Amino acid sequence: MNEELKKVMEVAEVWTREPFDAQTRAEVKALMDAEDKTELIDAFYRTLEFGTGGLRGIMGVGTNRMNKYIVAQATQGYANYMLKVQKEGGFENVQNGRVAVVVGHDCRNNGRLFAETVANIFSANGIKVYLFESLRPTPEVSFAIRHLKCQGGVNVTASHNPKEYNGYKAYWEDGSQVLQPHDQGIIDEVNKVRMEDVKWEANPDLIEIIGGEMDYDYMMAVKDVMIDQDSILRQKDLNIVYTPMHGAGRQIVPMCLRSWGFQNIHVVPEQMVIDGNFPTVVSPNPENAEAMTLGMKLGTKLGADLVIASDPDADRIAIVCRNDKGEWVIINGNQTNIMYHYYIINNMKRLGKMRDDMYIVKTIVTSELIRKIADAQGVTLTDEYTGFKWIANRIRMWEGKRKYIGGGEESFGFLPYDAVRDKCSPSSICLICEIAAYAKDNGMTLYDYLLKIYEDYGFQRETTINVVRPGKSGAEEIQQMMVNYRNNPPQEIAGEKVVKIKDFKLLKQQDLKDGKWVESDFDMPLHATSNVLQYFTEGGLKVSVRPSGTEPKIKFYFEIPVKSGKPFTGADYVRCTEEAEARVPAIKASLGL
Repeated sequence: MNEELKKVMEVAEVWTREPFDAQTRAEVKALMDAEDKTELIDAFYRTLEFGTGGLRGIMGVGTNRMNKYIVAQATQGYANYMLKVQKEGGFENVQNGRVAVVVGHDCRNNGRLFAETVANIFSANGIKVYLFESLRPTPEVSFAIRHLKCQGGVNVTASHNPKEYNGYKAYWEDGSQVLQPHDQGIIDEVNKVRMEDVKWEANPDLIEIIGGEMDYDYMMAVKDVMIDQDSILRQKDLNIVYTPMHGAGRQIVPMCLRSWGFQNIHVVPEQMVIDGNFPTVVSPNPENAEAMTLGMKLGTKLGADLVIASDPDADRIAIVCRNDKGEWVIINGNQTNIMYHYYIINNMKRLGKMRDDMYIVKTIVTSELIRKIADAQGVTLTDEYTGFKWIANRIRMWEGKRKYIGGGEESFGFLPYDAVRDKCSPSSICLICEIAAYAKDNGMTLYDYLLKIYEDYGFQRETTINVVRPGKSGAEEIQQMMVNYRNNPPQEIAGEKVVKIKDFKLLKQQDLKDGKWVESDFDMPLHATSNVLQYFTEGGLKVSVRPSGTEPKIKFYFEIPVKSGKPFTGADYVRCTEEAEARVPAIKASLGL
């Protein structure tokens, strides 16, 4: 027996005794007795890491799996840290001397079990718990934390990951995912917890079930996002097809749409069924075209104007509309963000609602076309790191000083208001329907509206390339790739000279001026760093390189501008898209891909 297997067997043997339940003990024994020890090793070779966002992993027995015991250890560590912060006077709004949290979950298998486990352990530690009665959207959990003036919260979700996964998202008192220094503080406490340290005995007096009233308050907050009610009233029969992808948007999204005045809403019946096995899709990720098949089929049957989806925890969205030939076209995440920002700025100005202190946000890998729009309209735009916690951090930094009116990222996430501090599909879905209504009110489709933006600001195509390198050797290869790009940056990409380099790990920027590289520093919030490199060429091409934080891959984001004129038609869109895609092989070759 080699040393790795010996160590794994020792760890696994502990799981064959109390306090582990009989089913867990039996499953672990079966793995230990199996001739092939591959599954045993994978389940026990490490402890599932509690990272800056919480936990995420495949469900099953073992230290490297999502199960009630790993969830319990994480919650005990989180509880320990919250009580420590309270003791040090680190919370502003503790009511009745007791720390409080919100706990929710989505449709995934074991979601309710894990959420109740979280609630029980928080209560056993003397912490007040507001537990949602059943599945709810991630953004509603964020809203409830702020609305109830809690100090934190947990949502049990693995977002759009495959059915085998579940996860645990940790939130702080402002309703955003935990940021420094609290993220590391929680991680340190979680790493100290042994199974015998977990307080399992719930205090029912400290667990309060919430549901309908919170739904109503959340729905009313979403309604405040509305900009142009008149367009909606005139186009209240806009033909909308919606699918929750078996998840948490199934009730709240149609409710919110009706509260805005939309009356012609259809749902995909097969995908309204709550099911953590996601039987109607290969993967419950609205970024994948396959996941939209049933929605488009129903949309065709009903002659719908647009088809919209939310992912299982209802924070991400996907939008499908008709092109000038009446064919379905999936609007990608960058285009979605471009439309939101363009509409918000132009229509708030048109209706006299825009103020000088208002601002918008995007992440560093999201389309630079948004910056063109903001600069042309004289609106403040900030660039933040990938992940909505950084957009939430900007809102927190400028709260009371400036007014946030929208922000998003290329991975199909948007947030049009500050009552929530995470991606929010219910509000984003209502707003895109308002945009479609406004477009229709002005003789356009949603597709036409997108073409108008390209006509006003020029066309560019955003493309993402994922290079997957699994396992330990793969992680090392990805790390070495970043070292090579950092030490030997490309001097040209696809035949265009590189004129600017941004390094978000070193917080350094280099500009090519008068034939010489000039270096300067730049600040990011909390002086935090991120292992991201960006290259800008003289022709306007932008390339971003970023290792994934949750998956064994390195991501390359290409923004490819193409010369276009006015008017900009559907034929121009097809031509420009093809020209941009034709440049991808040369860009990849310049990067050694």
